[in-house]
Amino acid sequence: MRIPVRLLATLATIGTLALTGCGTESGDPGSEPAHLGADGTIRAQQVMQLTKVHVESGMTLLEGPTFAKDGSLFVVDVTAPAGAPKLLRVNLAKKTSRAVHTDGHGAYTSAQFSPDDGRLYLTDYAQGRVVSLAPDGSDPRTFFSGDVEGAQMNPDDIAFDEEGNLYISDSRGLSENKAHGRIVRIDRTGRKVTVLAEGLASPNGVSFDDDFSGLWISELTQNRISYLGLDSSGAVVSQHTAIRVDGGIAETDSIAVDRSGNLYQALHGRPAMGVFDKYGQRLSTVEIPGSTKGLTSATNVAITPGGRTAYMTVSGPAGGYLYSFDALAEGTRQSNGG
Repeated sequence: MRIPVRLLATLATIGTLALTGCGTESGDPGSEPAHLGADGTIRAQQVMQLTKVHVESGMTLLEGPTFAKDGSLFVVDVTAPAGAPKLLRVNLAKKTSRAVHTDGHGAYTSAQFSPDDGRLYLTDYAQGRVVSLAPDGSDPRTFFSGDVEGAQMNPDDIAFDEEGNLYISDSRGLSENKAHGRIVRIDRTGRKVTVLAEGLASPNGVSFDDDFSGLWISELTQNRISYLGLDSSGAVVSQHTAIRVDGGIAETDSIAVDRSGNLYQALHGRPAMGVFDKYGQRLSTVEIPGSTKGLTSATNVAITPGGRTAYMTVSGPAGGYLYSFDALAEGTRQSNGG
C-alpha cells in the first residue's frame, strides 16, 4: 500500500485521542454469495463497513486482513490517528468489529500470524519497525527496529516461511532516479537480518508461492510482479520480472496466493484485483458493483484457510469496507494476510 508523504507528517503530529469505535460499525452486509459473471469477472459483494474517514488524516485505509485460528478476522487501519483503533477484530458471523490495539505513532500496513510462536505481527511503515502482539491483541512488543545496512526500513508487507522467518517488503521509493526498495529477511529470533534483493521499485506485496520455492513481489511504482527463486536456506538463486500488470492509473498493491498457486493482485487506485496463474495468464478480475461510489482502492485479501471465501479490504472517501468473493481455489497460510 502507498502512504502519501503528507499523511506521514500528519500521523507524526496528531495528538492522542480517546479510544473510539470499539463497538459495531456495520454497513449492508449483502446476503448473496459472490459469483463469476458471464464475462469471467468475479463479482464481489459488500460484507460490512469497518471505518469512516478520519478528520485528522482526511483518510481511512484498511489493510492486512488475516484470520486467527478461531475464525475471526483481524484488519489494520493504516491511517488511524493516535488513540483511534489501529487494529480491529471482526466477527464475520455477527458482522461486528471491535478495536484491539492502538498507540500514539504507528502506521500499520499489514498483519500476519507467525507459524513459530503464534503471535500476530504488524509492520509499522512510519516507524520502521515490526511489532508483535498476543493473538487477542494484548502484550505488544517491538520485534525489530533500527537500520538495515545503513538505512531505515519502510516495512510494508510480511510473508512467513515454514520455520517462522520473516520476509518483508521494504517499500522505499526513488531518489536520484534510482529505485531503493528491498526485500529483507529477518530470522525468527529478530537478530539476523539479510537483504535478499534491492533496487526494487517500491516493493509492496510479498507472498510465497504454493510450495515455498520462491517469493512473488509486487513493485508498486512499476506495475509489475517479480519472482525471487529461493534455495532451501532462503537465499535468492534467481530473480526476474514475471508479470506486467496493466493498471492504468492504478498501481500494484498487496498480493496473495491460493492453494493452486493463483495470484490475487490488489490494485491501489481502483477497487479491484487481478487474478493470474503462476505462468502469468490473467484468469479474471475481481470487481465490486459498478454503482458503488466513494471506494477507490482494493488493498489486500485473505482467503479462508481451507475454504474459498475471500475477504477483500476496500477503502476510499466513503470509508473502509470488507467485500467478499469466491476465490478460484482454497486458501492457505499464504492466502492469509501479509
